[in-house]
Amino acid sequence: MISGSPIELQQQAAAALQNGNYTSAIQHYEALIAAQPQERGHYWHLGLAYLLQGEEAAAQMTWLLVLADANESDAALWTAELAQLLESEAHRQMDAGRLDRAWGLWHHRHQLNPLDATPLLQALQVALHDEGLLEMTLLHSELIEALQAAAPQSLDHELVMEVLSALLAKNLPHPVILEVVSACLPQVQHYGPHRQCLLPLLRQCAEHLGYTVKDRALACRYGEICLQLAPRDAATLSLLAYLYPFTQEYDKAIECARQSYGLAETAEEKLLGHALLLRTLIHAGNHWPEAALLFEQQHTLLREWLQSGLLNPEAPPSLALLTSSFFPFPYLADAPQIQRSLQNQVAQRCQAGIEAHLAQQLGADYRTQLFPLRSRLPSTRMLRIAYLSGHFRRHSIGWLSRWLFQHHDPERFEVYAYFLQSPVDDFGQRWFVDWATRACCFEGHVQGIAQAIYEDEIDILIDVDTVSSQPACAVMALKPAPVQVSWLGLDASGLPAIDYFLADPYVLPESAQDYYQERIWRLPHTYIAVDGFEVGTPTLRRDHLGIPGDAVIYFSAQAAFKRHPDTVRAQMRILKSVPHSYFLIKGVGDQAAMQQFFVDLAASEGVSPDRLRFLPIVESEETHRANLAIADVVLDTYPYNGATTTLETLWMGVPLVTRVGQQFTARNSYTMMINAGITEGIAWTEEEYVNWGIRLGMDPALRQQISWRLKRSRQTAPLWNARQFTRDIEAAYEQMWQQRGQH
Repeated sequence: MISGSPIELQQQAAAALQNGNYTSAIQHYEALIAAQPQERGHYWHLGLAYLLQGEEAAAQMTWLLVLADANESDAALWTAELAQLLESEAHRQMDAGRLDRAWGLWHHRHQLNPLDATPLLQALQVALHDEGLLEMTLLHSELIEALQAAAPQSLDHELVMEVLSALLAKNLPHPVILEVVSACLPQVQHYGPHRQCLLPLLRQCAEHLGYTVKDRALACRYGEICLQLAPRDAATLSLLAYLYPFTQEYDKAIECARQSYGLAETAEEKLLGHALLLRTLIHAGNHWPEAALLFEQQHTLLREWLQSGLLNPEAPPSLALLTSSFFPFPYLADAPQIQRSLQNQVAQRCQAGIEAHLAQQLGADYRTQLFPLRSRLPSTRMLRIAYLSGHFRRHSIGWLSRWLFQHHDPERFEVYAYFLQSPVDDFGQRWFVDWATRACCFEGHVQGIAQAIYEDEIDILIDVDTVSSQPACAVMALKPAPVQVSWLGLDASGLPAIDYFLADPYVLPESAQDYYQERIWRLPHTYIAVDGFEVGTPTLRRDHLGIPGDAVIYFSAQAAFKRHPDTVRAQMRILKSVPHSYFLIKGVGDQAAMQQFFVDLAASEGVSPDRLRFLPIVESEETHRANLAIADVVLDTYPYNGATTTLETLWMGVPLVTRVGQQFTARNSYTMMINAGITEGIAWTEEEYVNWGIRLGMDPALRQQISWRLKRSRQTAPLWNARQFTRDIEAAYEQMWQQRGQH
């Protein structure tokens, strides 16, 4: 039996509640109610004690019995009293680290006034400290509904900003977060300081989603919110211009790129803006005349930038000048002497700028500070090789590079996999992490990544992405490893910090060393080999496409930016010369524009559009490979050949016609065909390309012979012997290590 004066009972009840002894608190508040039945506060506290003990129904009943007696004038006051108690206790529980209780209290506070979004914002603020609570919060729509119902600028804008800032800082790829952000904007977007604070947070979130998580659709939506806050923000416009092609919003991409370029002020900004506009035009696939004009202007802008004054150590040139400025070049022209000369100079200037910046920030001995000197002990340990990439996943680089990890000799080499991506998906786990000596994901500051690589005591660092990745180039420019190599992803970057570029006897002409900064290391047979490809179930049938069984099918599956008009015209000449032939076309790009592009060029060459079939993108690479079986002949692109698509074509035993050029990207199919034991279909001029296309279309016996030889080559050809390729590349690494510092 609880006894004592009301003052004593109240003190004892409060102490029990404070100490978490809720059974005792309940008993004391019941005694207080018996002694002072008219005192509302006792009921509020009794209900709170029930709630904290987990007896939610008892809590609700206790409160409702009192509130039911309130008249219209008293109801608001009594509700406010209970609300104040719940808010106070929620803050106390939060301060004590009892997040689940604080979160629940805010939700009960919300039930007192469902139109008030503030308690739900407070609950979200609590949930940001606990993944489970956050997921639970985002699963329910009541917060968004309450925010949308709130009048603009009616909520505590400081609270809204605190919640938004913390939420955006998490960079979570959750679509509901975007809805929360959108619903919060009317509360804060009219305050200038808040706009200035939100803009970089939103843009950073968009960048993370677009570049790292690869959720480009969600990233674009965040970018669009940025434009609501600042319609002329050049950084956001540039970001959206880059991202929109991934979501097939090509017109938006071009418009953003034009606006961004129009806002450029400095020489570097103009150069990057111009390159971005050129990129968006060729991505769409139907702006080749304008792209050709901008291509010439890009050369001029690059030369002007190279001749412009001294570098500013406080603001080193962005490596985007290297990765972005030269992206369109190989799609528009086959002129490696000109391109490589410019690219080498830009790369050298970018690296010089990075070094000058580090020297100013850290002092002349910046390398020693970044990478403290140490001896390599023991000298007899295995070579430690590391591969750096943001594409160790279901991506061309992932499909091709995976075999090295499987075949590396663990008795002679330690092999590290550095992911410039997160999280690691099932593909990355199976083909890279499970085979590597060590694997890790890198995010964050480039210097930190380089230092982590140095601390791993890597002997040879291989950049698998090359000039296609700005973060990879930035890491390589700091030279965290004694020997650094470029391989596979694209052409070499030209950075002075890169020692070698892996090639073979065919993928670069004999004179290529004259215009490469890196030392070209030619492997004995091929610069890439695979053990094969997984093949799914085909989804294409001739009868479904309206193509007769005896017709000749030409096939091309390439992105729009590889479809140079001159090559497409040559393909139409082939089609025109082979009666009863059809052309199947598939690839990423503005589908409507690309179809019109092909139809127009077909008409100009006298080919009926009825002979063209445009195919949708399929869900998986395995299905794409299976569908190659419908083709009689695959027509390659030029001046940028296929690479993975060529390997897949040859693996499926389909004859291929390719034109060989001078640049790396114009010789991929050439080296792959040679290393598969096939020369039929290799052309050195446009005329030869057309002639081979016609001959293979007209000669079914030759096609059958090539197909048979390709399938036989799976057991004998260097292209399909990834184990021997790995032995060759390992021998190269050993020689590179022996020769370090000698050139």
